[in-house]
Amino acid sequence: MTEASTSSRIPQEWNPNFWRGRRVLLTGHTGFKGAWLAGWLCRLGAEVTGFSLPAPARESPAWQAIGPSLCASGLQDLRGDIRNPQALDQAVAQAQADVVLHLAAQALVLDSYAAPEITWDTNVMGSLHLLQALARHKHPATFIGITSDKCYENQEWVWGYRETDALGGHDPYSSSKAAMEILLASWRRSFGAAANIRVASARAGNVIGGGDGAANRIVPDLLHAFTQRSPAIVRRPHSVRPYQHVLEPLAGYLRLAQCVHEHGHRFEQAYNFGPAAGDERSTQWLAQTTAACWGPDARLQYASTSQPHEAGLLMLDSAKARQELGWLPCWSAHEAIHASVDWHRAWLQSPQHAIAETFRQIDNHVSAGRYTPRP
Repeated sequence: MTEASTSSRIPQEWNPNFWRGRRVLLTGHTGFKGAWLAGWLCRLGAEVTGFSLPAPARESPAWQAIGPSLCASGLQDLRGDIRNPQALDQAVAQAQADVVLHLAAQALVLDSYAAPEITWDTNVMGSLHLLQALARHKHPATFIGITSDKCYENQEWVWGYRETDALGGHDPYSSSKAAMEILLASWRRSFGAAANIRVASARAGNVIGGGDGAANRIVPDLLHAFTQRSPAIVRRPHSVRPYQHVLEPLAGYLRLAQCVHEHGHRFEQAYNFGPAAGDERSTQWLAQTTAACWGPDARLQYASTSQPHEAGLLMLDSAKARQELGWLPCWSAHEAIHASVDWHRAWLQSPQHAIAETFRQIDNHVSAGRYTPRP
C-alpha cells in the first residue's frame, strides 16, 4: 500500500466501546451542549470529569435535568473558571484524562458586544491555559477544541465555508473563535509533539435542541415564550443558518476524538460539522415550523428595532468530515425542531421525564446508523 493510499484511508467504524472506561475531561459540562455530551459519554461508559462554571437554571435546563443523576452515577463535577490557571491545574491533575473535550466558552454573539474582554479572555486565553496545564502534567492526551461556524470571515456566500477558507469575524464572539483556531494550530505545531498532546478542532453549525435556556438564541426564546403564552420575538427572520440538532455535532466530536486518539497526526486538523447540503434554513422558517409544532397557542412577533451586526447568510461545507471521518448528519432541520419541542414538553412535566427523553433521543440518534461511510 502506498503512502498516499494510507493517508486517505477512512477508519471503517465508529466504535462506541472506545469510550468504555476512557478517562475524559469535559469543560463546559453544565452548558447546553456540555450536558448532552456528558450524558452521552456516561451512557457509553466513559469516566467523565466535568469542569465548568455553575450554570443558572434558566440557561441550562439540560444540566438541571440530567446533571444530578450523572453525578450520582459517577461523573466528577468540578466547578471553576477556565480563565483561572490554578483551577485548571487542579482539574487536569484530578482527571488524568486520555481525551479532553473543550466546550467551555462565552458562546453568545450579543453578549460578546456587552463583554468583549470576558469573551476574548474566556475563549482564547482560557483555551491556552488548558493546553498549558495539560503540557505541565505530562499525561498523553487527545484535545478537541470546539470553536464555531462563525470563525470564518463571512462573505455572505451562497455556498458553504470550507476548512481552508479565511478565518475572521465581525463581532467579538466570532473573532474570538477565529483567534482560538489560530491558537490551536500554533500550539499544536509549537508544543504538541513535545507535550504528547494531539490537537484538533471542530467547527459546528447553529445547534438547537431541548434544554438550551440561553437568552437571545432562537429556539430557547421561542419555547420560553410559547410556555408563557406570550408572543415570541423573532430577530433577523431572513438570516440563514446551518441549524442542526445538538446530537449531530456531538457525534462528530466523539468521532473526531476517536480518530485523533487512534490514528494521531492524520486527523490533527479542523473539521466542519453542519447539516446536510440544502438543509440550511432561514430563521423565519425555523420560527414558523417550531410554532406549528408547538400548537395553536404559539404566536410570533418580528422585531422591528435595529440590532447589532450579525451575519445574514452562513453555511458550512462538511464534505471533509464525511470523507475523512465517515460522519454524516442523521436528522433534518424539521426532525431537530420536533426533538427540541418533545424534550421541552418532557421537561415541563418533570426532570425525570426530561432524563428519559434525553436518553431516548440519544439512542434514537445512534440507531439511525449513519456513523460509518456508506459503500
